[in-house]
Amino acid sequence: MKKLPISFEFFPPKTPEGIANLRETRVQLAKYGPEFFSVTFGAGGSTRDRTMETVFDIQAEGHSAAPHISCISSTKEEIAELLKAYQTKGIDRLVTLRGDIPSGEVAIGDFKFASELVAFIRQQTGNHFQIEVAAYPEFHPEAESPSADVGNLKRKFDAGANRAITQYFYNVDAYFRFVELCVQHGITQPIIPGIMPIYNITQLARFSNICGAEIPRWLRMRLEAYGDDLASLRTFGVDVVSELCEALRDWGVPGLHFYTLNQSGLISKIMDNLD
Repeated sequence: MKKLPISFEFFPPKTPEGIANLRETRVQLAKYGPEFFSVTFGAGGSTRDRTMETVFDIQAEGHSAAPHISCISSTKEEIAELLKAYQTKGIDRLVTLRGDIPSGEVAIGDFKFASELVAFIRQQTGNHFQIEVAAYPEFHPEAESPSADVGNLKRKFDAGANRAITQYFYNVDAYFRFVELCVQHGITQPIIPGIMPIYNITQLARFSNICGAEIPRWLRMRLEAYGDDLASLRTFGVDVVSELCEALRDWGVPGLHFYTLNQSGLISKIMDNLD
């Protein structure tokens, strides 16, 4: 059986302890032969320097690194400077996003949509970068309709994106139906499922409220029933996410992208279950 491509997402650490922890996390996750590690970019470019430092650390360790770039609050000059810096260092993959609008932020910047940023990257750099963009199987919270949301994704592909990585989900049918809708809209590029391990219900509910991902009622009730028993909750969560990944793999998805939260323990257990 052909090996399923995987990738892992990190956020840039703030402290020396966080940097050391992330390096150890990379050591553990590198064992699974990821296609690349990606590094997030804070709202309004708030982590720009730390994102770049983390990307270069990953590259120096011999791994492929993909920095996130978001367009909110960014000027064309700032983005062009970033692209040049990454090109100079040999970075050849980007995760290109609109980005979250920071609280109280007034200036949107030179780009309103991720599709505009993708087009600018292609204009500036040609085909140097593999460009990943975001997709939403349960649809973006701001989308007017499913068709409008998929239309927005198609504009990103038409602008030059190579692949999409989805928001996380726990209803596998949501992904399958979403891919069918994308095909109906003429999208043929790969759509990679995003996978979120379950660390605790409070954190998961907060993330889901922000991004619009659904926690199925049966899953929420099972997780809430564990109360303060985090060990049992996480064991159950590993089983749930492992089964989700197995169903996706058996269906023939083009890859899996894991949101690590800079931790390796639960993902290692899920990967071992998949093996």
